[in-house]
Amino acid sequence: MSESSARPVATKSVGDVLGSPYTSETLTMRDDAEGPVVATLVKRPTHGETNCAVLHVHGFADYFFHTEYAEWWTDRGYTFYALDLRKFGRSIREHQTPNYVADLSEYYEELDAALALISERDGHDVVVASAHSTGGLVVPLWAHDRQPAPLAAIVLNAPWLDLRGPWLMRSLGTGVIRRVAARSPERVLPRPINGFYVRSLHRDHEGEWDFDLDWKPLNSRPVRAGWFNAIREGHARIQRGLDLEVPILVMASDRTTLPAQMGEDVHTSDIVLDVDQIRRHSPALGRHVTNVTIEGARHDVVLSRPPAREKAYDQLDRWLKAYVEA
Repeated sequence: MSESSARPVATKSVGDVLGSPYTSETLTMRDDAEGPVVATLVKRPTHGETNCAVLHVHGFADYFFHTEYAEWWTDRGYTFYALDLRKFGRSIREHQTPNYVADLSEYYEELDAALALISERDGHDVVVASAHSTGGLVVPLWAHDRQPAPLAAIVLNAPWLDLRGPWLMRSLGTGVIRRVAARSPERVLPRPINGFYVRSLHRDHEGEWDFDLDWKPLNSRPVRAGWFNAIREGHARIQRGLDLEVPILVMASDRTTLPAQMGEDVHTSDIVLDVDQIRRHSPALGRHVTNVTIEGARHDVVLSRPPAREKAYDQLDRWLKAYVEA
C-alpha cells in the first residue's frame, strides 16, 4: 500500500449475494467529491491451506458474478478474490454517479487495500491479478505505479488498450474530449447502444449466465467526459510502455465485428473492442507478454460459449503452469 493511502476500514465478512461459500466485505475508502466511497472485496476459499491467491477486477458497467471462473481458480489451489471497484456493482451508493472517476488512479486506493488484506491479513504471498476490459487497463497501470509490481503474474482478458474506431476519431476526437472534460467533466457523451453484448450473456435473453441487470445493465451506463478522458490518458500511458517485469497473459477473441442485429457474430466475436488493437499494444505492457487468440470467443472470453471457453481455460492452465507454478 502506498504511504499516502490511509489503511482501509473493512467491515466484517458477510454472506455474499452469490451464496455460500462466497463472502464479501465492504472497504471504506476516503470520501470523494460526491461523499462516502466504498469498494467491495468478494472471497471464495479454496480447499485446504494455500499461500496462493488471485485478485480479479471487472470491466466497465460490470461487477463480479462469474462463479465458474472463481471455481476454476479454487480447484487449482488459489483463494479467489474479486474486487467490485467504487461505484460499480455491490459498491454503488445512491448518492454516487455510477462508474464515474476523473482519474484512473482513484482506483488504486481499493486495489492497495485489497492487496493488503489478501497478503498481509490473509497470508497469501503469491498473488495473481486477473482483469477484464477496463479492469485490464487499470490493473497494469496500478501495477506499474507500484513497481516493483506486488504480483506474481497478471492475466488480462480482452484488456481495453485503445479506443475502437478510425484514426481521426482516436486522435482529433480525443483532443475534443479533453477540452470538454476540462469544462464539463460529467457531461454525458453520445454513443450508440444496442444491448447485444449483455443479451448474448444473460440467461433471460440469448445467454447462459445469471447476473443482476441493475449492476450490469442491458444498455450499459452513460459515458461521461471526465471518465472518458481518464481512459484516454490511460491508453496513452500504456502505448508509451510500462515495462512491467512480471509475466503477463493476454487473451482475446480472434476477430472483432460490429453486428447490426443479433446473430452468430454476437456470440463468436468481440463486439466491444478491437482485438487487433489489443494484440498491437499488449507488448507495451512489459517484458514478458504472452498473447493468446481464442477462436470464437466473445468480448469476455471466459463468458464465451463452451468450445471457446474451454480453449481459454486450457490456455490459461498451460500458461499458469509454465510461468507461475514452475
